[in-house]
Amino acid sequence: MQKILILDYGSQYSELIARRVREFHVFSEVVSHQITLDEIKLHDPIGIILSGGPNSVYGVDAPRLPECILDLNIPILGVCYGMQLLVHTLGGTVADTGKGEYGKAHIKLLESCPILDGVPDDSVMWMSHGDSVTRLPDGFKSIVETEITKNAAIANESKQIYGVQFHPEVVHSQYGNQMLENFIVNICKADCSFTVSNFIDEQVVKIRETVGDKNVLLGLSGGVDSSVLAFLLHKAIGDQLTCMIVDHGFMRKDEVSKLMKIFVEKFAIKVVAVDAKEKFITKLKGVSDPETKRKTIGELFIRTFEKESAKLGEFDFLAQGTLYPDVIESCDPNIDSANASEVAHKIKSHHNVGGLPKDLKFKLIEPFRKLFKDEVRAVGRYLEVPEEIVTRHPFPGPGLAIRVIGALDSDRVATLSEADDILLQELKTSGHYDNTWQALCVLLADVKSVGVMGDMRTYESPLVLRLVSSEDGMTADWSRLPYDFLARVSNRIVNEVKGINRVVYDITSKPPATIEWE
Repeated sequence: MQKILILDYGSQYSELIARRVREFHVFSEVVSHQITLDEIKLHDPIGIILSGGPNSVYGVDAPRLPECILDLNIPILGVCYGMQLLVHTLGGTVADTGKGEYGKAHIKLLESCPILDGVPDDSVMWMSHGDSVTRLPDGFKSIVETEITKNAAIANESKQIYGVQFHPEVVHSQYGNQMLENFIVNICKADCSFTVSNFIDEQVVKIRETVGDKNVLLGLSGGVDSSVLAFLLHKAIGDQLTCMIVDHGFMRKDEVSKLMKIFVEKFAIKVVAVDAKEKFITKLKGVSDPETKRKTIGELFIRTFEKESAKLGEFDFLAQGTLYPDVIESCDPNIDSANASEVAHKIKSHHNVGGLPKDLKFKLIEPFRKLFKDEVRAVGRYLEVPEEIVTRHPFPGPGLAIRVIGALDSDRVATLSEADDILLQELKTSGHYDNTWQALCVLLADVKSVGVMGDMRTYESPLVLRLVSSEDGMTADWSRLPYDFLARVSNRIVNEVKGINRVVYDITSKPPATIEWE
């Protein structure tokens, strides 16, 4: 099977590059920049992409380019830091010119080049760099410039080495996909034969080999990831799978009963529901720090699994629907040294990544840890998972606990649950649900707002509506929904949910914000 290898230098977008490659039906894998020649040969790639990263190539401890890469005689594409690293390694110069470039930039094409086929002059690319290439290595030419950056893209066509200072992999780069297609299909000569069915077949074989005759426990939350994983595992090992729903009290309204109807009654998948609400809220009552919330929930979640699973029999494996955005934002190099970067910056711990205890008694199975949400949806549709599950919005493992900003208690969670349910009702009734990537309510529990109801003064909590549009969750923009829809949601929440007297709308993109508030 043909493969494009992505060397990770710490970019938040490293796996996004891999995802873009897979969109052209070419298998791709992200590996550490410290990979050895023998390891590269095992992968047998048809091309290599060097990711971006937060370092400066002239820094003392900056990650370097393995010398063997340049001797492989296969096409190489350097992106941002990857391009600067190529230049630095091959004898050119990279420097801090004092003119960084961030966000959208219009490019000017200087020369024709295979990697620019179909890319028009004056199109927009996404920049994010402080350093710039000031002198090119021998054999290279500058093929693109911007108003600020003279060497925005470079090429050595005879050696099939290319570099771009911008990020073609992000959606903000208008013709970024065209450039990637030029590199992958035209320059690397990929046959574009990798499909979702290939992935499923490969994972089914891998799961069966890993599990053998042992049993697997899956934490089923009802979200897209764990639900699709339940179908994949059921296909692979049948009744060796037991799904457990741990109701920690932070799930959406009536979530458990809805899930039991779908998985047990409709598809005969073994599911056990555990009511642990009292245990969780007692442990977390009064906790306000978001990292403490996540890690406490993560550890208690696993401990509950261990205790409850012992009542059901022996389980050697714990399955999780971990996705790559979870891994890259948690940025824990101990998670998977082949894929996590030692130089990436941590954003937040995720319930199924950073919150796991070190003495975990289960062996983990995470077939989706290299996939993005839309790819998991594609797997789900191929496995004939109900559309109502496949199209569900993302929902965090810690649930509503991290959407209460402030100290937790059961009343605050109940208040948020009612508001959240109204938002989802209105989204589905209006037809806007499928037009948004994620929709959530955030209760500013420790903030009070003055209001008036029935000629009486109120002093209650504000609620934030957060609705975003995105392709993969790595970047997102706030959804431009009609005013009458927002007014209807606001009116219902203020009138129907006790404890909320003001509704506001979050219009911040990611970055600089994250989608969740905590």
